[in-house]
Amino acid sequence: MSFLLEFVRDPLTVGAIAPSGAALARVATAAVPRTGSPVVVELGPGTGAFTHAIQRRLAGRGLHIAVEVNPRFARHLGALHPGVDVVTADATDLVAVLARRGISQADVVVSGLPWAAFAEHRQRDVLSAVVAALPPHGVFTTFAYLHSRWLPPARRLLMSLRSRFDEVVVSRTEWANVPPALVYYCRRPVTGAH
Repeated sequence: MSFLLEFVRDPLTVGAIAPSGAALARVATAAVPRTGSPVVVELGPGTGAFTHAIQRRLAGRGLHIAVEVNPRFARHLGALHPGVDVVTADATDLVAVLARRGISQADVVVSGLPWAAFAEHRQRDVLSAVVAALPPHGVFTTFAYLHSRWLPPARRLLMSLRSRFDEVVVSRTEWANVPPALVYYCRRPVTGAH
């Protein structure tokens, strides 16, 4: 499957010319518990760089739901990972996706979404869905490319994260990723924030 081809077809939903690397995937999925039976939602899994890491951490436990808007990526991911519940849907529909499975909340939401490609209202709507899907102990992780961290969409994202979560911790730069990236660990969602 050509990640570059999908980027050319729709750069605003794919958002990168290559999938995330294994090193970034390990850092981005570190919040997935290694014990218990957590509900883990992955937003924008693409070709599955984070999916592999989540599956390793879960080791057959819990429930892993991958929400992918691109139907070609979703089919590919479903074939690669039959144990993952792959849903072709928009990230803003997260609460409905969970409800259709009889689930009210996720323990962890891991995002591979291209935030810098999103308009302000799109960022707001997706973050609202994430906050609505998380319990007080829930964790949300997402990443940003180092080179675009200071651009207006990336700065707006960080401000939005800080207004919607009680704690936002920024990881070290993952230089092994192409391009280099960092991860935001967001804990204790603030309900009613905008």
